Amino acid sequence: MRTELTAEQLARKEEFRAFADQHVVPYAAWNDREENLHESIIPKMIERGYIGSMLPAEYGGMELDNVTLGVLNEELGRACSSTRVLLTVHGMLALALLRWGTREQRDYYLPKLAKGEVIGGFALSEPEVGSDAKSVKTTAVLEGDEYVLNGSKKWISMGMLADLFLVIASLDGKPTAFLVEADRAGFSRTHMKGLMGSRGSLIAELHFDNCRIPKSNLVGREGMGLTGVALSCLDYGRYTVAWGCVGLAQGCLEASVQYAKTRQQFGAPIGDNQLIQKMITEMVVQVKAARLLCYHAGHLKDVMNPDSIMETWNAKYMASVMVNKVAKDAVQIHGGNGVHPDYPVERYFRDAKINEIIEGSTQIHEFLIAKNVLRSM
Repeated sequence: MRTELTAEQLARKEEFRAFADQHVVPYAAWNDREENLHESIIPKMIERGYIGSMLPAEYGGMELDNVTLGVLNEELGRACSSTRVLLTVHGMLALALLRWGTREQRDYYLPKLAKGEVIGGFALSEPEVGSDAKSVKTTAVLEGDEYVLNGSKKWISMGMLADLFLVIASLDGKPTAFLVEADRAGFSRTHMKGLMGSRGSLIAELHFDNCRIPKSNLVGREGMGLTGVALSCLDYGRYTVAWGCVGLAQGCLEASVQYAKTRQQFGAPIGDNQLIQKMITEMVVQVKAARLLCYHAGHLKDVMNPDSIMETWNAKYMASVMVNKVAKDAVQIHGGNGVHPDYPVERYFRDAKINEIIEGSTQIHEFLIAKNVLRSM
């Protein structure tokens, strides 16, 4: 296992950081306040090819290795969690088609997804179904050469933006994956506003009212929507969220160090206070530890080691718990300023909590990690 980046990966990291600082950081507060993504961000991501970072060159993607892909998510997560979410959900659909799609689906959609001509979304959660994903209530019924979908999905990141969704619905009682275009008759969406964090990620509730899609929109085989298609999507999702948590925590650390060096109390910078130094020390160590777990998971993915699945669970669990502790301490270091939107740590604190819930909550991770260890040791 490598514990450091190669020269090429370091150059990429510098490129990603410069991009984030120039094109994302200036609009992060706007994204949060307006509950939207600034119109300039996605075109810039498309221009750099980042929107297709997870796809192979065969389809016009960047074909980044998994560690470099993680570093991209780290730097965007440091700049704006809501912007980074786009890479997760877009990639979940793109990679589902790459692995499970028909040749026709791949040839038609993957070049468009790589170029950002089509934005992808992933729709699994429902108003009454979260972690118990096998119990989805949205239904699909085959009528002739069409499937008819009825039901709703909730908490769908980029749901107000996506042009194409991977939807998990129950077909004859079996979770099955389908492609649903946003311009289909019978499809509608509602913007979910006022959330605690990740406010710029355009979270939506999706509605299917006798929404008809062609039979060719089936992804994979009937009944494989969860155990096959969705689980592979969620593995990528957890991996990118873990890296996003590392980036968000790095943002908290950098803001706290800068504030501790410049904020004066009792005639000296607050960074001279040993209690402040203790919090910063813990931030540094925790961020580095989570980053190493992400490196390890990415390396295992690159060498196609099946242990990468559990190491991704470990990385996402550690990173999402870590970022909440780091964000809490960042607010504490900033004192009263830490709860005011003029300072980014207020937003970081709210966004951190969202990252502990999405792609598997802390408690689900604890259950599955412990179950795996008890079974294997």
